[in-house]
Amino acid sequence: MSEGWLQGQRALVVGAGSGIGRAVVDAFISEGARVAVLEKDEQKCKALLAALPEVVVSCGDATTRDANDNAVGDAVDSFGGLDVLVNCVGIFDFYRGLSDLDSDIIDQAFDEIFAVNVKSHIHSVKAALPALRESKGNIILTESTSAYFPGRGGVLYVSSKFAVRGLVVALANELAPDIRVNGVAPGGTLNTDLRGLGALGLESRRLNDTPGREAELAGRVPLKVALSGSDHAWSYVFLASERSRGISGGVIHPDGGIAIKS
Repeated sequence: MSEGWLQGQRALVVGAGSGIGRAVVDAFISEGARVAVLEKDEQKCKALLAALPEVVVSCGDATTRDANDNAVGDAVDSFGGLDVLVNCVGIFDFYRGLSDLDSDIIDQAFDEIFAVNVKSHIHSVKAALPALRESKGNIILTESTSAYFPGRGGVLYVSSKFAVRGLVVALANELAPDIRVNGVAPGGTLNTDLRGLGALGLESRRLNDTPGREAELAGRVPLKVALSGSDHAWSYVFLASERSRGISGGVIHPDGGIAIKS
């Protein structure tokens, strides 16, 4: 029996309780990695522990320094080090354009979405740097189709994902040659728990609950496929593996071929 692509690797997945992050956990374990997670939702933490008792679960808010420091500490204490950091944290703005945003809510909405979609990535990388430098490991951040094509989110979501795109190239440049940094830019995703901004009163609204979502996702891309977190997870596996050891500052686009759409 051949070894998995990530045999012996030690990984921390931030935002791992559902959707793409949860699928990454499953894929990493299937490929031989030992996995720790950071998840904000306490019920999702309990579900992870019940389903995967071998996973090291830290429950905390990824937008804060302390939660990331604790999660990295738990991973290093359990595994003796860290080789891979993945961040899948995100919230959505449900396509709100600037014209749709009241002026008196912009500050609060901006702070919320950039804290979750951008600052969480910065905190997770900062916390993991000493361990990743020691192992000469790698980092995988979650961008989005929205960072490359218009109309795949509102003005706040799109700009926040462009910021993550910038983080990938800036960190790849800064941390070479010791640490590789890459991104995955998924297209629309089935079975996600991606929710809206609290500042816009959308915290209980899930993108996955959109009527006819599977048909809509398949209909808007050339390959006519509606992809799930499990589909996207293999891009993270590749970037985490030695098979991508010559790649840094790059991005994989599991998006149904939207870039070739005429």
